[in-house]
Amino acid sequence: MSQKKAITVIPATINRFTSASINDVRKRRTAGYARVSTDHEEQQTSYEAQVDYYTNYIKSREDWEFTSVYTDEGISATSTAKRDGFNKMVADALDGKIDLIVTKSVSRFARNTVDSLTTIRKLKEHGTEVYFEKENIWTFDGKGELLITIMSSLAQEESRSISENCTWGQRKRFADGKVCVPYSRFLGYDRADEGGLIINEKEATIIRLIYTMFLEGATPHTIAKHLTAEGILTPGGKSIWSQTTVKAILSNEKYKGDALLQKSYTVDFLTKKKKINEGEIPQYYVENAHEAIIEPVVFEMVQQEMDRRKKGKSRHSGVGMFASRIKCGECGSWYGSKVWHSTSKYRRTIYQCNHKFKGEQKCSTPHLAEETIKGLFISAVNKLLVDKDEIIANFNLVKNELFNTDGLETERSELQNEMAVTAELIQKCIEENARTALDQKEYQERYEGLVARFDTTKARLDEVSELVSDKKARGKLVQAFIDELNVQDGLVTEFDERLWFTLVDYATVYGEDDIRFTFKNGTEVIA
Repeated sequence: MSQKKAITVIPATINRFTSASINDVRKRRTAGYARVSTDHEEQQTSYEAQVDYYTNYIKSREDWEFTSVYTDEGISATSTAKRDGFNKMVADALDGKIDLIVTKSVSRFARNTVDSLTTIRKLKEHGTEVYFEKENIWTFDGKGELLITIMSSLAQEESRSISENCTWGQRKRFADGKVCVPYSRFLGYDRADEGGLIINEKEATIIRLIYTMFLEGATPHTIAKHLTAEGILTPGGKSIWSQTTVKAILSNEKYKGDALLQKSYTVDFLTKKKKINEGEIPQYYVENAHEAIIEPVVFEMVQQEMDRRKKGKSRHSGVGMFASRIKCGECGSWYGSKVWHSTSKYRRTIYQCNHKFKGEQKCSTPHLAEETIKGLFISAVNKLLVDKDEIIANFNLVKNELFNTDGLETERSELQNEMAVTAELIQKCIEENARTALDQKEYQERYEGLVARFDTTKARLDEVSELVSDKKARGKLVQAFIDELNVQDGLVTEFDERLWFTLVDYATVYGEDDIRFTFKNGTEVIA
Protein backbone atom coordinates (compact mmCIF):
# COMPACT_ATOMS: atom_id res chain seq x y z
CA MET A 1 0.00 0.00 0.00
CA SER A 2 1.47 3.32 -1.09
CA GLN A 3 2.01 6.06 1.39
CA LYS A 4 0.34 9.49 1.03
CA LYS A 5 2.69 12.11 -0.43
CA ALA A 6 3.76 14.84 1.94
CA ILE A 7 4.36 18.21 0.29
CA THR A 8 6.06 21.05 2.13
CA VAL A 9 6.15 24.53 0.57
CA ILE A 10 9.50 26.26 0.93
CA PRO A 11 8.73 29.95 0.42
CA ALA A 12 10.92 32.19 -1.74
CA THR A 13 13.35 34.23 0.27
CA ILE A 14 14.97 36.23 -2.53
CA ASN A 15 13.38 38.53 -5.08
CA ARG A 16 13.95 36.84 -8.45
CA PHE A 17 14.41 40.18 -10.23
CA THR A 18 16.55 42.11 -7.76
CA SER A 19 18.28 39.16 -5.96
CA ALA A 20 17.54 41.03 -2.71
CA SER A 21 16.09 39.30 0.34
CA ILE A 22 12.26 39.28 0.49
CA ASN A 23 12.31 40.92 3.90
CA ASP A 24 14.96 43.44 2.87
CA VAL A 25 13.84 46.87 4.09
CA ARG A 26 16.54 48.69 2.12
CA LYS A 27 15.14 51.59 0.14
CA ARG A 28 15.11 51.19 -3.64
CA ARG A 29 17.62 53.49 -5.30
CA THR A 30 15.37 55.42 -7.69
CA ALA A 31 16.12 57.67 -10.65
CA GLY A 32 13.84 59.78 -12.82
CA TYR A 33 14.05 60.26 -16.58
CA ALA A 34 12.80 63.43 -18.28
CA ARG A 35 12.92 64.38 -21.95
CA VAL A 36 11.45 66.96 -24.31
CA SER A 37 11.84 66.37 -28.05
CA THR A 38 12.38 69.98 -29.17
CA ASP A 39 14.46 72.90 -27.98
CA HIS A 40 11.68 75.44 -28.59
CA GLU A 41 11.24 78.01 -25.84
CA GLU A 42 7.70 76.87 -25.01
CA GLN A 43 9.03 73.37 -24.26
CA GLN A 44 11.55 74.69 -21.73
CA THR A 45 8.83 75.00 -19.06
CA SER A 46 7.74 71.39 -19.64
CA TYR A 47 11.34 70.18 -19.37
CA GLU A 48 12.07 72.04 -16.12
CA ALA A 49 8.69 71.00 -14.68
CA GLN A 50 9.45 67.31 -15.35
CA VAL A 51 12.83 67.52 -13.61
CA ASP A 52 11.35 69.32 -10.61
CA TYR A 53 8.38 66.95 -10.44
CA TYR A 54 10.44 63.71 -10.41
CA THR A 55 12.95 65.08 -7.93
CA ASN A 56 10.18 65.93 -5.43
CA TYR A 57 8.10 62.83 -6.24
CA ILE A 58 10.96 60.37 -5.61
CA LYS A 59 12.09 62.16 -2.44
CA SER A 60 8.54 62.07 -1.06
CA ARG A 61 8.45 58.26 -1.06
CA GLU A 62 9.66 56.61 2.13
CA ASP A 63 10.60 53.39 0.31
CA TRP A 64 12.65 55.14 -2.39
CA GLU A 65 16.10 56.67 -2.21
CA PHE A 66 16.64 59.51 -4.69
CA THR A 67 19.71 59.07 -6.90
CA SER A 68 19.34 61.44 -9.84
CA VAL A 69 17.11 62.74 -12.62
CA TYR A 70 18.59 61.94 -16.05
CA THR A 71 17.62 64.31 -18.82
CA ASP A 72 17.67 64.79 -22.59
CA GLU A 73 16.68 68.13 -24.07
CA GLY A 74 15.79 68.76 -27.71
CA ILE A 75 16.36 65.10 -28.68
CA SER A 76 13.99 62.89 -30.66
CA ALA A 77 12.87 59.58 -29.16
CA THR A 78 12.88 57.59 -32.40
CA SER A 79 16.34 56.26 -31.53
CA THR A 80 18.29 56.00 -28.28
CA ALA A 81 21.68 56.28 -30.03
CA LYS A 82 22.19 60.03 -29.50
CA ARG A 83 20.39 60.42 -26.17
CA ASP A 84 23.31 60.97 -23.81
CA GLY A 85 21.19 61.27 -20.64
CA PHE A 86 19.27 58.09 -21.43
CA ASN A 87 22.43 56.13 -22.23
CA LYS A 88 24.16 57.35 -19.04
CA MET A 89 21.11 56.25 -17.00
CA VAL A 90 21.12 52.76 -18.56
CA ALA A 91 24.88 52.42 -18.02
CA ASP A 92 24.52 53.37 -14.33
CA ALA A 93 21.67 50.89 -13.93
CA LEU A 94 23.73 48.10 -15.47
CA ASP A 95 26.55 49.01 -13.08
CA GLY A 96 24.18 48.35 -10.17
CA LYS A 97 23.63 51.98 -9.14
CA ILE A 98 19.87 52.13 -9.82
CA ASP A 99 17.06 49.79 -8.71
CA LEU A 100 14.09 51.67 -10.17
CA ILE A 101 13.59 54.17 -13.01
CA VAL A 102 10.50 56.38 -13.01
CA THR A 103 9.42 58.13 -16.22
CA LYS A 104 6.32 59.87 -17.54
CA SER A 105 5.24 57.46 -20.29
CA VAL A 106 6.31 54.83 -22.80
CA SER A 107 6.58 57.49 -25.53
CA ARG A 108 8.97 59.54 -23.35
CA PHE A 109 11.14 56.44 -22.92
CA ALA A 110 11.35 55.47 -26.63
CA ARG A 111 9.15 55.59 -29.74
CA ASN A 112 11.13 52.75 -31.27
CA THR A 113 9.57 49.43 -30.22
CA VAL A 114 12.79 47.44 -30.64
CA ASP A 115 14.87 49.94 -28.63
CA SER A 116 12.23 50.09 -25.90
CA LEU A 117 11.90 46.32 -25.40
CA THR A 118 15.63 45.64 -25.76
CA THR A 119 16.49 48.23 -23.11
CA ILE A 120 13.76 47.09 -20.69
CA ARG A 121 14.84 43.44 -20.97
CA LYS A 122 18.47 44.38 -20.43
CA LEU A 123 17.54 46.40 -17.32
CA LYS A 124 15.32 43.58 -16.08
CA GLU A 125 18.18 41.07 -16.35
CA HIS A 126 20.28 43.34 -14.12
CA GLY A 127 17.56 43.85 -11.52
CA THR A 128 16.37 47.34 -12.54
CA GLU A 129 12.64 47.98 -12.86
CA VAL A 130 11.01 50.76 -14.91
CA TYR A 131 7.76 52.44 -13.87
CA PHE A 132 5.73 54.24 -16.56
CA GLU A 133 3.52 56.59 -14.59
CA LYS A 134 0.96 57.56 -17.24
CA GLU A 135 0.18 53.95 -18.25
CA ASN A 136 0.74 52.60 -14.68
CA ILE A 137 3.03 49.87 -16.01
CA TRP A 138 5.69 48.18 -13.83
CA THR A 139 8.12 46.13 -15.91
CA PHE A 140 8.52 43.42 -13.23
CA ASP A 141 4.76 42.82 -13.43
CA GLY A 142 3.72 39.74 -15.43
CA LYS A 143 1.62 41.85 -17.81
CA GLY A 144 4.32 44.52 -18.11
CA GLU A 145 6.06 43.35 -21.27
CA LEU A 146 2.82 42.77 -23.19
CA LEU A 147 1.55 46.24 -22.31
CA ILE A 148 4.89 47.82 -23.14
CA THR A 149 4.96 46.08 -26.54
CA ILE A 150 1.50 47.47 -27.34
CA MET A 151 2.25 50.97 -26.05
CA SER A 152 5.66 51.12 -27.75
CA SER A 153 4.11 50.08 -31.05
CA LEU A 154 1.49 52.80 -30.70
CA ALA A 155 4.21 55.33 -29.86
CA GLN A 156 6.23 54.22 -32.89
CA GLU A 157 3.22 54.64 -35.16
CA GLU A 158 2.59 58.07 -33.64
CA SER A 159 6.19 58.97 -34.43
CA ARG A 160 5.75 57.71 -38.00
CA SER A 161 2.62 59.85 -38.37
CA ILE A 162 4.42 62.94 -37.01
CA SER A 163 7.35 62.29 -39.37
CA GLU A 164 5.04 61.93 -42.39
CA ASN A 165 3.19 65.13 -41.45
CA CYS A 166 6.50 67.01 -41.09
CA THR A 167 7.70 65.62 -44.44
CA TRP A 168 4.44 66.65 -46.12
CA GLY A 169 4.72 70.14 -44.65
CA GLN A 170 8.34 70.45 -45.75
CA ARG A 171 7.59 69.31 -49.29
CA LYS A 172 4.60 71.67 -49.46
CA ARG A 173 6.92 74.55 -48.53
CA PHE A 174 9.35 73.37 -51.22
CA ALA A 175 6.55 73.26 -53.81
CA ASP A 176 5.59 76.81 -52.78
CA GLY A 177 9.20 77.91 -53.34
CA LYS A 178 9.91 78.64 -49.67
CA VAL A 179 13.63 78.24 -49.02
CA CYS A 180 14.97 76.85 -45.78
CA VAL A 181 18.54 75.81 -45.05
CA PRO A 182 18.80 72.52 -43.10
CA TYR A 183 21.85 73.50 -41.09
CA SER A 184 22.63 76.10 -38.46
CA ARG A 185 25.61 77.70 -40.23
CA PHE A 186 25.60 78.70 -43.88
CA LEU A 187 28.67 80.76 -44.75
CA GLY A 188 27.66 84.11 -46.20
CA TYR A 189 24.06 84.08 -44.98
CA ASP A 190 22.10 84.31 -41.74
CA ARG A 191 18.61 82.98 -41.17
CA ALA A 192 15.91 85.64 -41.41
CA ASP A 193 13.16 85.72 -38.78
CA GLU A 194 10.62 84.44 -41.29
CA GLY A 195 12.92 81.56 -42.25
CA GLY A 196 14.58 82.94 -45.38
CA LEU A 197 18.19 84.00 -45.96
CA ILE A 198 19.80 87.42 -45.45
CA ILE A 199 23.38 88.28 -46.39
CA ASN A 200 26.03 88.35 -43.66
CA GLU A 201 28.35 90.97 -45.19
CA LYS A 202 31.41 89.91 -43.19
CA GLU A 203 31.13 86.30 -44.35
CA ALA A 204 30.02 87.30 -47.86
CA THR A 205 33.48 88.83 -48.35
CA ILE A 206 34.97 85.33 -47.96
CA ILE A 207 32.57 83.91 -50.57
CA ARG A 208 33.47 86.66 -53.05
CA LEU A 209 37.19 86.05 -52.41
CA ILE A 210 36.76 82.32 -53.20
CA TYR A 211 35.00 83.07 -56.50
CA THR A 212 37.54 85.75 -57.45
CA MET A 213 40.55 83.53 -56.72
CA PHE A 214 39.04 80.70 -58.77
CA LEU A 215 38.44 82.93 -61.79
CA GLU A 216 42.00 84.23 -61.44
CA GLY A 217 43.23 80.69 -62.01
CA ALA A 218 43.59 79.26 -58.48
CA THR A 219 42.55 75.65 -57.87
CA PRO A 220 40.19 74.68 -55.00
CA HIS A 221 43.24 73.16 -53.26
CA THR A 222 45.18 76.45 -53.54
CA ILE A 223 42.17 78.43 -52.29
CA ALA A 224 41.75 76.06 -49.34
CA LYS A 225 45.44 76.49 -48.38
CA HIS A 226 45.13 80.29 -48.59
CA LEU A 227 41.98 80.40 -46.41
CA THR A 228 43.58 78.09 -43.84
CA ALA A 229 46.75 80.22 -43.74
CA GLU A 230 44.65 83.39 -43.25
CA GLY A 231 42.95 81.84 -40.22
CA ILE A 232 39.49 82.00 -41.81
CA LEU A 233 37.08 79.45 -40.35
CA THR A 234 35.18 76.96 -42.52
CA PRO A 235 31.34 76.94 -42.68
CA GLY A 236 31.46 74.33 -39.91
CA GLY A 237 33.68 76.52 -37.73
CA LYS A 238 36.87 74.48 -38.28
CA SER A 239 40.31 75.97 -38.88
CA ILE A 240 41.41 73.74 -41.79
CA TRP A 241 39.74 74.06 -45.17
CA SER A 242 39.48 71.23 -47.69
CA GLN A 243 39.18 71.51 -51.46
CA THR A 244 35.85 69.64 -51.18
CA THR A 245 34.40 72.50 -49.11
CA VAL A 246 35.68 75.07 -51.61
CA LYS A 247 34.17 73.10 -54.53
CA ALA A 248 30.83 72.91 -52.71
CA ILE A 249 30.80 76.70 -52.28
CA LEU A 250 31.75 77.26 -55.93
CA SER A 251 28.89 75.07 -57.16
CA ASN A 252 26.18 76.11 -54.68
CA GLU A 253 23.43 77.90 -56.59
CA LYS A 254 22.24 79.67 -53.43
CA TYR A 255 25.13 82.11 -53.75
CA LYS A 256 23.60 83.49 -56.97
CA GLY A 257 20.21 83.90 -55.29
CA ASP A 258 18.58 80.68 -56.53
CA ALA A 259 17.77 77.54 -54.59
CA LEU A 260 17.50 73.87 -55.55
CA LEU A 261 15.24 72.31 -52.93
CA GLN A 262 15.14 68.71 -51.72
CA LYS A 263 18.71 67.74 -52.68
CA SER A 264 18.48 64.95 -50.10
CA TYR A 265 15.74 63.20 -48.16
CA THR A 266 15.24 61.04 -45.04
CA VAL A 267 15.04 57.35 -45.92
CA ASP A 268 13.86 56.03 -42.53
CA PHE A 269 12.13 58.07 -39.82
CA LEU A 270 13.56 55.77 -37.12
CA THR A 271 17.23 55.84 -38.12
CA LYS A 272 17.06 59.41 -39.56
CA LYS A 273 19.32 58.13 -42.35
CA LYS A 274 19.58 60.62 -45.23
CA LYS A 275 20.26 59.95 -48.89
CA ILE A 276 21.17 62.20 -51.82
CA ASN A 277 18.09 62.64 -54.00
CA GLU A 278 18.94 60.99 -57.32
CA GLY A 279 15.39 61.21 -58.68
CA GLU A 280 13.52 59.19 -56.04
CA ILE A 281 11.42 62.24 -55.04
CA PRO A 282 10.66 65.58 -56.78
CA GLN A 283 13.03 68.54 -56.63
CA TYR A 284 12.15 72.23 -56.97
CA TYR A 285 14.34 74.97 -58.45
CA VAL A 286 13.48 78.48 -57.24
CA GLU A 287 14.96 81.46 -59.08
CA ASN A 288 15.51 84.76 -57.23
CA ALA A 289 14.72 83.04 -53.94
CA HIS A 290 16.83 85.51 -51.92
CA GLU A 291 19.47 88.22 -52.34
CA ALA A 292 22.56 87.05 -54.26
CA ILE A 293 26.14 87.34 -52.99
CA ILE A 294 27.59 86.39 -56.40
CA GLU A 295 26.19 87.92 -59.57
CA PRO A 296 24.50 85.23 -61.71
CA VAL A 297 26.85 86.01 -64.62
CA VAL A 298 29.92 85.50 -62.40
CA PHE A 299 28.43 82.26 -61.06
CA GLU A 300 27.91 80.98 -64.63
CA MET A 301 31.50 81.98 -65.52
CA VAL A 302 32.73 79.86 -62.60
CA GLN A 303 30.63 76.86 -63.69
CA GLN A 304 31.97 77.22 -67.23
CA GLU A 305 35.52 77.46 -65.93
CA MET A 306 35.02 74.33 -63.82
CA ASP A 307 33.78 72.44 -66.88
CA ARG A 308 36.68 73.70 -68.97
CA ARG A 309 39.25 72.53 -66.41
CA LYS A 310 37.67 69.07 -66.35
CA LYS A 311 37.75 68.78 -70.14
CA GLY A 312 41.30 70.09 -70.63
CA LYS A 313 43.83 67.65 -72.04
CA SER A 314 46.35 68.47 -69.31
CA ARG A 315 45.94 69.14 -65.61
CA HIS A 316 45.01 72.70 -64.64
CA SER A 317 48.06 74.41 -63.11
CA GLY A 318 46.11 76.84 -60.94
CA VAL A 319 48.78 79.55 -61.12
CA GLY A 320 47.78 82.93 -62.53
CA MET A 321 44.81 84.29 -64.46
CA PHE A 322 46.06 82.88 -67.78
CA ALA A 323 46.31 79.28 -66.55
CA SER A 324 44.11 76.95 -68.63
CA ARG A 325 42.86 79.84 -70.77
CA ILE A 326 45.60 79.68 -73.42
CA LYS A 327 45.58 76.65 -75.71
CA CYS A 328 48.35 75.08 -77.78
CA GLY A 329 47.31 75.08 -81.46
CA GLU A 330 49.38 71.93 -82.17
CA CYS A 331 48.42 69.43 -79.44
CA GLY A 332 45.41 71.10 -77.82
CA SER A 333 46.97 71.19 -74.33
CA TRP A 334 46.67 74.20 -72.04
CA TYR A 335 49.55 76.56 -71.50
CA GLY A 336 50.95 76.60 -67.96
CA SER A 337 53.14 79.10 -66.13
CA LYS A 338 56.88 78.65 -65.58
CA VAL A 339 59.21 80.90 -63.60
CA TRP A 340 62.58 81.73 -65.24
CA HIS A 341 65.58 83.01 -63.27
CA SER A 342 63.64 82.65 -60.04
CA THR A 343 66.56 83.67 -57.80
CA SER A 344 67.91 86.58 -59.81
CA LYS A 345 66.89 90.10 -60.81
CA TYR A 346 65.93 88.70 -64.22
CA ARG A 347 63.09 86.65 -62.71
CA ARG A 348 59.98 86.52 -64.91
CA THR A 349 56.93 84.36 -65.47
CA ILE A 350 56.31 82.82 -68.88
CA TYR A 351 53.59 80.55 -70.26
CA GLN A 352 54.23 77.55 -72.47
CA CYS A 353 52.49 74.36 -73.62
CA ASN A 354 52.37 71.87 -70.75
CA HIS A 355 53.19 69.05 -73.20
CA LYS A 356 56.00 70.91 -74.93
CA PHE A 357 58.70 68.49 -73.77
CA LYS A 358 56.56 65.35 -73.32
CA GLY A 359 56.47 62.44 -75.74
CA GLU A 360 58.36 61.95 -78.96
CA GLN A 361 56.68 64.80 -80.84
CA LYS A 362 57.70 68.14 -79.29
CA CYS A 363 55.35 71.08 -79.77
CA SER A 364 56.91 73.95 -81.69
CA THR A 365 54.52 76.59 -80.37
CA PRO A 366 56.38 79.48 -78.70
CA HIS A 367 56.37 80.45 -75.03
CA LEU A 368 54.77 83.77 -74.10
CA ALA A 369 55.68 86.26 -71.39
CA GLU A 370 52.90 87.70 -69.23
CA GLU A 371 53.40 91.18 -70.66
CA THR A 372 53.23 89.78 -74.20
CA ILE A 373 49.88 88.09 -73.47
CA LYS A 374 48.49 91.30 -71.98
CA GLY A 375 49.64 93.32 -75.00
CA LEU A 376 48.14 90.81 -77.44
CA PHE A 377 44.86 90.87 -75.53
CA ILE A 378 44.67 94.69 -75.72
CA SER A 379 45.36 94.50 -79.46
CA ALA A 380 42.64 91.86 -79.98
CA VAL A 381 40.06 93.78 -77.94
CA ASN A 382 40.71 96.98 -79.87
CA LYS A 383 40.24 95.12 -83.17
CA LEU A 384 36.97 93.78 -81.76
CA LEU A 385 35.85 97.28 -80.72
CA VAL A 386 36.18 98.51 -84.32
CA ASP A 387 33.20 96.30 -85.15
CA LYS A 388 31.44 96.94 -81.81
CA ASP A 389 28.21 98.37 -83.22
CA GLU A 390 27.88 95.60 -85.79
CA ILE A 391 28.51 92.88 -83.19
CA ILE A 392 25.88 94.34 -80.83
CA ALA A 393 23.35 94.75 -83.65
CA ASN A 394 23.92 91.17 -84.84
CA PHE A 395 23.54 89.84 -81.32
CA ASN A 396 20.23 91.64 -80.83
CA LEU A 397 18.98 90.14 -84.09
CA VAL A 398 19.82 86.53 -83.27
CA LYS A 399 19.75 86.35 -79.46
CA ASN A 400 16.14 85.11 -79.29
CA GLU A 401 16.83 82.43 -81.86
CA LEU A 402 20.09 81.35 -80.20
CA PHE A 403 19.20 81.56 -76.52
CA ASN A 404 15.41 81.36 -76.26
CA THR A 405 14.41 78.25 -74.27
CA ASP A 406 10.59 78.53 -74.38
CA GLY A 407 10.19 75.58 -76.76
CA LEU A 408 12.60 73.41 -74.80
CA GLU A 409 10.95 74.30 -71.48
CA THR A 410 7.53 73.37 -72.89
CA GLU A 411 8.95 70.03 -74.04
CA ARG A 412 10.58 69.54 -70.63
CA SER A 413 7.25 70.09 -68.88
CA GLU A 414 5.53 67.58 -71.23
CA LEU A 415 8.28 65.03 -70.61
CA GLN A 416 7.97 65.46 -66.84
CA ASN A 417 4.21 64.81 -67.09
CA GLU A 418 4.86 61.77 -69.29
CA MET A 419 7.32 60.40 -66.73
CA ALA A 420 4.79 60.87 -63.92
CA VAL A 421 2.04 59.10 -65.91
CA THR A 422 4.36 56.23 -66.90
CA ALA A 423 5.63 55.78 -63.34
CA GLU A 424 2.00 55.54 -62.12
CA LEU A 425 1.20 52.95 -64.83
CA ILE A 426 4.24 50.87 -63.79
CA GLN A 427 3.11 50.96 -60.14
CA LYS A 428 -0.45 49.94 -61.07
CA CYS A 429 0.92 47.13 -63.24
CA ILE A 430 2.95 45.76 -60.31
CA GLU A 431 0.00 46.08 -57.88
CA GLU A 432 -2.36 44.34 -60.31
CA ASN A 433 0.07 41.44 -60.69
CA ALA A 434 0.30 41.15 -56.90
CA ARG A 435 -3.52 41.05 -56.49
CA THR A 436 -4.58 39.03 -59.53
CA ALA A 437 -3.30 35.84 -61.13
CA LEU A 438 -2.07 37.18 -64.47
CA ASP A 439 -0.32 35.45 -67.36
CA GLN A 440 3.28 36.12 -66.34
CA LYS A 441 4.56 36.30 -69.91
CA GLU A 442 1.98 38.98 -70.78
CA TYR A 443 2.68 40.79 -67.51
CA GLN A 444 6.43 40.78 -68.15
CA GLU A 445 6.00 42.14 -71.69
CA ARG A 446 3.68 44.88 -70.44
CA TYR A 447 5.97 45.75 -67.54
CA GLU A 448 9.12 45.85 -69.71
CA GLY A 449 7.29 47.99 -72.31
CA LEU A 450 6.37 50.56 -69.65
CA VAL A 451 9.89 50.57 -68.23
CA ALA A 452 11.34 51.11 -71.72
CA ARG A 453 8.88 53.98 -72.24
CA PHE A 454 9.91 55.50 -68.91
CA ASP A 455 13.66 55.14 -69.66
CA THR A 456 13.27 56.72 -73.12
CA THR A 457 11.36 59.66 -71.66
CA LYS A 458 13.88 60.12 -68.87
CA ALA A 459 16.82 60.08 -71.29
CA ARG A 460 15.19 62.77 -73.42
CA LEU A 461 14.25 64.78 -70.31
CA ASP A 462 17.88 64.73 -69.13
CA GLU A 463 18.99 65.84 -72.61
CA VAL A 464 16.45 68.67 -72.79
CA SER A 465 17.20 69.84 -69.24
CA GLU A 466 20.90 70.04 -70.07
CA LEU A 467 20.14 72.00 -73.27
CA VAL A 468 18.00 74.47 -71.28
CA SER A 469 20.74 74.96 -68.68
CA ASP A 470 23.46 75.34 -71.32
CA LYS A 471 21.44 77.83 -73.39
CA LYS A 472 20.56 79.92 -70.35
CA ALA A 473 24.14 79.92 -69.07
CA ARG A 474 25.58 80.72 -72.48
CA GLY A 475 23.00 83.46 -72.98
CA LYS A 476 23.94 85.10 -69.69
CA LEU A 477 27.64 84.98 -70.49
CA VAL A 478 27.21 86.43 -73.98
CA GLN A 479 24.85 89.10 -72.64
CA ALA A 480 27.51 90.07 -70.10
CA PHE A 481 30.01 90.20 -72.99
CA ILE A 482 27.70 92.52 -74.98
CA ASP A 483 27.01 94.72 -71.93
CA GLU A 484 30.74 95.11 -71.32
CA LEU A 485 31.36 95.85 -74.99
CA ASN A 486 28.56 98.41 -74.96
CA VAL A 487 30.07 100.47 -72.13
CA GLN A 488 33.55 100.58 -73.69
CA ASP A 489 34.09 104.15 -74.85
CA GLY A 490 37.15 104.39 -77.06
CA LEU A 491 40.09 102.01 -77.34
CA VAL A 492 41.60 100.02 -74.46
CA THR A 493 45.00 101.36 -73.40
CA GLU A 494 45.91 99.06 -70.51
CA PHE A 495 45.25 95.50 -69.39
CA ASP A 496 42.11 95.02 -67.28
CA GLU A 497 41.56 91.69 -65.48
CA ARG A 498 37.78 92.20 -65.45
CA LEU A 499 37.76 92.61 -69.24
CA TRP A 500 39.89 89.48 -69.62
CA PHE A 501 37.43 87.34 -67.67
CA THR A 502 34.30 88.94 -69.13
CA LEU A 503 35.25 89.06 -72.81
CA VAL A 504 37.66 86.21 -73.58
CA ASP A 505 36.74 82.55 -73.74
CA TYR A 506 40.29 81.37 -74.53
CA ALA A 507 43.32 82.14 -76.71
CA THR A 508 44.96 79.70 -79.12
CA VAL A 509 48.67 79.85 -80.00
CA TYR A 510 49.60 78.51 -83.46
CA GLY A 511 52.84 80.45 -83.89
CA GLU A 512 54.59 83.68 -82.91
CA ASP A 513 52.59 85.63 -85.50
CA ASP A 514 49.42 83.59 -85.26
CA ILE A 515 47.77 83.98 -81.84
CA ARG A 516 43.97 84.02 -81.92
CA PHE A 517 41.56 85.16 -79.23
CA THR A 518 38.13 83.51 -79.13
CA PHE A 519 35.64 85.82 -77.44
CA LYS A 520 32.53 84.73 -75.55
CA ASN A 521 30.22 85.51 -78.46
CA GLY A 522 32.23 83.12 -80.66
CA THR A 523 34.14 85.83 -82.55
CA GLU A 524 37.78 84.91 -83.27
CA VAL A 525 40.35 87.71 -83.64
CA ILE A 526 44.03 87.36 -84.62
CA ALA A 527 46.00 89.70 -82.33
